[in-house]
Amino acid sequence: MKIITFNLNGIRSAQSKGLTDWIQTENPDILCVQETKAQPEQIETTEFEAMGYKAYFHSALKPGYSGVALFSKIGFDKLITGIGIDEFDSEGRFIRADFNGISLINSYFPSGTMGDVRQDVKMKYLDAFFDYIENLKKTQTNIIVCGDFNICHKEIDISKPENKKGVSGFLPEERAWVSKFLDNGFTDSFRHFNKQPEQYTWWSYRAGARKKNLGWRIDYIMASKPIEARLKSAAIHSDVYMSDHCPVSLVLEM
Repeated sequence: MKIITFNLNGIRSAQSKGLTDWIQTENPDILCVQETKAQPEQIETTEFEAMGYKAYFHSALKPGYSGVALFSKIGFDKLITGIGIDEFDSEGRFIRADFNGISLINSYFPSGTMGDVRQDVKMKYLDAFFDYIENLKKTQTNIIVCGDFNICHKEIDISKPENKKGVSGFLPEERAWVSKFLDNGFTDSFRHFNKQPEQYTWWSYRAGARKKNLGWRIDYIMASKPIEARLKSAAIHSDVYMSDHCPVSLVLEM
């Protein structure tokens, strides 16, 4: 089974840049996307449906902001939108699907780059997310978490780390949260297979950052330890140019 996560920075924009053709070529079983920046009725799903996908959305109340979606060829036993906290659910940040004994979570974690208020929101979301996973683990051992975490975990995951001290997305407390999350029973699927530097998933639109590969690895697919033996491959698709992010994929044995 192939799962892909991709922050589209606007699904309608990505569709105009060849998203449908790319999905047809890659043929994931499940596509998790973040930053749809649209309401469900604004998203054209006919081409997805023609490829065998069913679409599920959790959009923000604010127009043109945030939002996550799942496109799946696999039927779900349960679908949950929202983490259960209005402050975050109004921003369309969380969708969970249960299938074949697995809980798959697609989340768009808040960014703290707009100042202290949003950084506080980000840290609150991290705490709430951790608590949600802890509670889920009481009934579910097979968990996959996909999405844009808006955090680089280690120095290897960011270009010129010496220049990023004190920058949201690379703060010590954010990085410590990722370490705590992994230590609590999860595997960073990409790093499970690839330990090489300069492997990024997001680049600023400014100063030709992508051409120079001055990037950040902030998009992840995390798998709980009971699934680790079933991981077959993982990849960052940095040659895909439809967003300031690129897709990340995971293939696992079902």
